[in-house]
Amino acid sequence: MIGGRHFTTQNAASSLIEDSEPSSYSANHDEYAPIDWDNLGFSLTQTDYMYTMKYSEGEAFKPGHLSKFGNIALNPAAGVLNYGQGIFEGIKAYRREDGGIFLFRPEQNAIRMMIGAERMCMQAPSVEQFVDAVKQTALANKRWIPPPGKGSLYIRPLLIGSGPILGLASSPEYTFLVYASPVGNYFKEGTAPLNLYVDDEVHRASRGGAGGVKSITNYSPVLKAISSAKNMGFSDVLYLDAVNKKYIEEVSSCNIFVVKGNVISTPATNGTILEGITRKSILEVAQDIGFRVQLYTNIFSLI
Repeated sequence: MIGGRHFTTQNAASSLIEDSEPSSYSANHDEYAPIDWDNLGFSLTQTDYMYTMKYSEGEAFKPGHLSKFGNIALNPAAGVLNYGQGIFEGIKAYRREDGGIFLFRPEQNAIRMMIGAERMCMQAPSVEQFVDAVKQTALANKRWIPPPGKGSLYIRPLLIGSGPILGLASSPEYTFLVYASPVGNYFKEGTAPLNLYVDDEVHRASRGGAGGVKSITNYSPVLKAISSAKNMGFSDVLYLDAVNKKYIEEVSSCNIFVVKGNVISTPATNGTILEGITRKSILEVAQDIGFRVQLYTNIFSLI
């Protein structure tokens, strides 16, 4: 329950049902992994298992499986290596005080991956396949889920063009991977409230591009802007629109909201802004607890 709103499996928090637990990993998964839970950052900690499922041209996705976390082999001509044909999602599993483990709206991430795959001319797993893979990965790595209040298990579903392709075209094969890592807050302690640098030169996305989907190609182009901002003491970069160079869009790692009195405003998603699952949830909860929600094509004049 958040702000008086009860979320169900269909619209928000999904409980991991123990009878769906895979049997291919060790029986000590109820024990905690030997790490310092009080000092988790947002960096990769190798866990025990990952999930893999493949699609070949003209066929459906074959049943996936868990395996030990490790490197994968790719053809040098793989679509993801040559043409950046890849998308990803980010989901968190939480441990409750009563011992339960919950995911936050995984079916929404599955739908967003399907939308992104369509934009990138890729084949995506179904909602059922996606959610099952995420659940299996969470349960297989249960000992890496932090104690209540200490963080979460960040789960990364990744869809890549793994088949070889020389000319510019869609990959003939896709690999769906899911791996996980325990994490704390994304931003380091001491940076709250966030100190954002407004960049009017570098743009995260432009109209007609792929800024509205979680393509891997959206992220490396902003690394230089982030590095520059952090060198100046800022937490992250707030990007403006590419046409007028003055209207707020989003931050490198998240959507943004402006709160004035009883009104919560955020830019409308018009193809350049990612349809955030957290964004959608905040807007739903805000309305439930009495805020007036406004979506703007620009909100520059409000601040």
